[in-house]
Amino acid sequence: MLEKSLGLLFYLKKPKDYAEGPVLIYLRITVDGVQKEMSTKRLCEPEKWNGKANRAIGNKEDVKALNTYLDVLQNKAYDARTHLIDRGKIVTALAIRNIISGEDQRQWMLMTLFKSHNDGLKAMIGKGVAKGTYTNFETSHKHLAKFLKSQYKIDDINILSLDLEFIKKLYNWFRTVKDLNHNSALKNIANMKKIVLDCVDNGWLIADPFAKFEMTREEVDTVYLTKEQVQAIANKKITSPRLSKVRDMFIFSCFTGLAFIDMKQLKRSEVFTNDGELRIYKNRQKTGTPAVIPLLPIAKGILKKYEDDEYCVVRDMLLPVLSNQKYNTYLKDLADKCDIEIELSSKMARNTFATTITLANNVPMETISKMMGHKSLRQTQHYAKVLAIKVNEDMAELDKRLTNDKFMADSPILNEERPKMRIV
Repeated sequence: MLEKSLGLLFYLKKPKDYAEGPVLIYLRITVDGVQKEMSTKRLCEPEKWNGKANRAIGNKEDVKALNTYLDVLQNKAYDARTHLIDRGKIVTALAIRNIISGEDQRQWMLMTLFKSHNDGLKAMIGKGVAKGTYTNFETSHKHLAKFLKSQYKIDDINILSLDLEFIKKLYNWFRTVKDLNHNSALKNIANMKKIVLDCVDNGWLIADPFAKFEMTREEVDTVYLTKEQVQAIANKKITSPRLSKVRDMFIFSCFTGLAFIDMKQLKRSEVFTNDGELRIYKNRQKTGTPAVIPLLPIAKGILKKYEDDEYCVVRDMLLPVLSNQKYNTYLKDLADKCDIEIELSSKMARNTFATTITLANNVPMETISKMMGHKSLRQTQHYAKVLAIKVNEDMAELDKRLTNDKFMADSPILNEERPKMRIV
């Protein structure tokens, strides 16, 4: 970066109606001919001011203290220029003035930056940002506001005050006061850390103050239903119309992998025939990632069942899905009726699609990833780790093939006498 010329001048600025008395001292900052001025918030009698030296005249202690203060401001201006150059920033008179006055630091308030970040996300909803992403950051923002209020009695905090002790205290607050589990606490902290890392990228922080805080999340058991459990739910005779609808929605999700919100918002325009196959083409609400799902017979049948449903026709929807709260409440009743001992949830239906319905039936990982609308194959591979039944089935199939091929069948190894070992 080219060196910028820097000129500094302390001068007295008399008001228009000035008659007599002390006058405010101003600092004029000039960079490449562009000037900005700021008040030093110090006064001096005009007769005690040396315009050539830009300093007060005299040997009294108050004069010496004033001149020392002006020397400090001058050094701060040079340090500010160095600070900007070191961080690759453009050196301007305004930038130097903001650093000296502390205006820059007043702009570096965590909650203010967090809100600005969230406002940006809100404006981008539907344009590369999912509404769920914005909601998650808003929740973290509200949590952080409550934390600062309850623990520090403040509404905001400067990013320069953040350190490892702060983040540890925040984590403990999430675990105790908010009663969040380890992963949920880290998720909220990660959202806040996104703001902090933006500050690092902007050169406002030299380094990440939370770099030494352990952000490793705990492995979460993926709960899913077996084929027998899915069959039991589908075959159960249910007399309650509302519970019957909930059962149908749950089974539909098990055979499509749609998340609750995507199933609830499924429109008629998002299901159509392509190459003779009825498919769902939908962008996931959570991530905005497109999902392409060819429909299995059971899923087609459920759509057919509700094609004339009044609720669906009026709203141009395909399924009469209840609110998330009511849906999960009825799922508990459904589990009781079907003698399912684990707690049913909308997430479990999606897990079941990934494991029992597709992966266990040798559907390629890449295909499952596309149907589930995952951003990367890595997300889908998580399900392969938990599917122990798939390992058993694969080994059983291998055993069958080896037996049919009579591989190692005539090997004398099993007929040989066991070698006798001499104990020393």
